[in-house]
Amino acid sequence: MIDEPVSGKSSAKVDDDIAVKIEEAAQRMELGNPDEGLPVADQMINRIVEIAGVTALVAIVVIVFSNATSRYALNYSFSWAEEIVQMAMPWLAMTGVFLSVRRGTMIRIDFFFEKIPQRFQGAIANFGFAINVAVLGLMAWVSVDFVRLFGGDVALYVQVPVGWSTSALVFGAAGAVMAYLAEFYREWKIRHNNSAGGGIGA
Repeated sequence: MIDEPVSGKSSAKVDDDIAVKIEEAAQRMELGNPDEGLPVADQMINRIVEIAGVTALVAIVVIVFSNATSRYALNYSFSWAEEIVQMAMPWLAMTGVFLSVRRGTMIRIDFFFEKIPQRFQGAIANFGFAINVAVLGLMAWVSVDFVRLFGGDVALYVQVPVGWSTSALVFGAAGAVMAYLAEFYREWKIRHNNSAGGGIGA
């Protein structure tokens, strides 16, 4: 009769401890430095791209909020607001793609991959890697053609060549390809060093 409440309390305490630990781990992931442990050059590259993405996001938020406030409060809207937001969007998107590849935070579903026999997983992962690189490389190539053909067109209100916006597709896709290749080389080097170390130890 006495043990049941004690057991219930201890079980609740364990659940609370687990919840606190999960919350602390989530906060560390969200607030921690995602580039911790990387070489200084890699950290600088990521930081520059991150600043560019944050700048684009802040500009979009400020312009949209200011335009909406002006429209409803003053019955006046800025004619150039929509164009600037549209021109900033590709930069925001492509900086996000680049950083997600660099930091390994691309959304993926591992359910089916984990069902594959382990001896085939490496080959399947490399095939998926090659597909990603090929698609992004094709995107960069097509984007170069697009910028070359239409990049000189001038936006109606801001009077800026649209190439300033569409060139983000070129830099973003090409940057993501280089990030994938750099990550592939880094993992290959680690495996190579581990196998060489194992051979020497043997």
